[in-house]
Amino acid sequence: MNFKSLNLFVASSFVLAAAIAAVGAGALHEMRQDAYARAQEGASNLSLILEHDIARNLEIYELSMHSVIDGVKDPEILRLPPAIRQLVLFDRSTTATDMGSLLVTDEQGHLVLDSRSTPPRPVNLSDRDYFKVHRDSATARLYVSQPFQPRLTDGGQSIGLSRRLSHADGSFAGIVVGTLRTHYFRRLFEGTKLGPGGTITLLRDDGIVLMRRPYEPGTIGRSIASSPSFAPLTQASQGSYVGTAALDGTERLYDFHHVTGFPLVVVVGLSTDYVYAEWRKRAWLFGGLIVALDAMLIALSVLISRQFRRRLAMENHLRLMVNTDGLTGIGSRRALDEAADIEWRRAWRNQQPLSLLMIDVDHFKNFNDHYGHAGGDDALAAVARCIADSIRRPGDYAARYGGEEFAVLLPNTGMEGTIAVAEKIRSAVESLAIPNLGSANQVLTVSIGVAIAEDRARFANLRVFFNASDEALYEAKASGRNRVAIAADKAQRSVAKIAAHEG
Repeated sequence: MNFKSLNLFVASSFVLAAAIAAVGAGALHEMRQDAYARAQEGASNLSLILEHDIARNLEIYELSMHSVIDGVKDPEILRLPPAIRQLVLFDRSTTATDMGSLLVTDEQGHLVLDSRSTPPRPVNLSDRDYFKVHRDSATARLYVSQPFQPRLTDGGQSIGLSRRLSHADGSFAGIVVGTLRTHYFRRLFEGTKLGPGGTITLLRDDGIVLMRRPYEPGTIGRSIASSPSFAPLTQASQGSYVGTAALDGTERLYDFHHVTGFPLVVVVGLSTDYVYAEWRKRAWLFGGLIVALDAMLIALSVLISRQFRRRLAMENHLRLMVNTDGLTGIGSRRALDEAADIEWRRAWRNQQPLSLLMIDVDHFKNFNDHYGHAGGDDALAAVARCIADSIRRPGDYAARYGGEEFAVLLPNTGMEGTIAVAEKIRSAVESLAIPNLGSANQVLTVSIGVAIAEDRARFANLRVFFNASDEALYEAKASGRNRVAIAADKAQRSVAKIAAHEG
């Protein structure tokens, strides 16, 4: 494993943590959708039940109104004695709890029939909205009034359900109106369970509030038609949506049903805080577990990565120590062998030349004997610096071969380039002018043997290649030292000597 693999390992742990988080987020989203669906179903069932109950009671009351309308059109019934006429026109449903009065007016709004009194009470209804709407429009159908306070009773607010009466020529003849105490809706709504922040609202289809739970007298009769939360109620006969209440600013899940046959809407609202309360508890727990798991996974991967990084750093340090000569700072013999093997294979694979310099410090034993081992170490370090400064290409490699001997590998370097590098090294060492009384030159110098492998025919293997360079080094020393000798030159001279002897 290397540093790149460790980075990939840590990155993979982050990816895995992200995947776990994504799966957890998906599960939490699914749970949230389930909570919404359950609440929506409950709100829908409740609004439907309330709609059916209201529709049934209003329908019964409307049937009583139709009976009165039919009765006032029959002259025979109108000629009956008042007590009998009351029994014929007004059935017992008009006396039920929360039912008000069934009234018939003339075209001026005066009562002509009253389910609660014979003769009719002296009341004029021409100022009521349920009278005006029929007086002003011949096409008005069943009308549900705004909440009002009855004049002759103290039974609390009521609403009126009215229909138009017409003469034979179609002109306005009065109205039939049945009043219904709003307490009926309040009592109906109070019998339900909604949870904290829940509401039930009964509206006219024009946005007038007729009743609301929780009950607040100030909201009864108020219009919410301009509120954004009212708009969805006008677009379908039933449905669900999430909106912010116009009356208290609370966000709720709403489900609504229009009351069949009447211009009314029942709206059940469940607070979204209540809808998602249980989900939020589970989300915190589940989310916390996911975060903890991801944190542990990432922390563990980082910890493992750090341990491996320390190990790799230690291995690299040890490798550097093994591959670096401690005295001179250039490569070691072991590192040279590895580099030489790699470059040898690459040279033959790419059909490129490979050159080798074997460098030996002249008269080094005498130098050591005269200047001491400390001086000898300094001299070797200086020679190593000259060698390192003379090779600049990335592929060139210098190493201490052993003792006072050095080696330089020059990949893809031909004869001319190799000799130039060798001469540069030799000259650089000589230019140091390090005194060496044991040398004929009186200064520290080096001898260099060069071998250039340009084809397999000359060197069968790497060992032969090194031997050739070593032999060239010995030739340089035998020729007077402080010079460069080339293995090819030595081979050519040997051939020439053999030919002359045979001649």
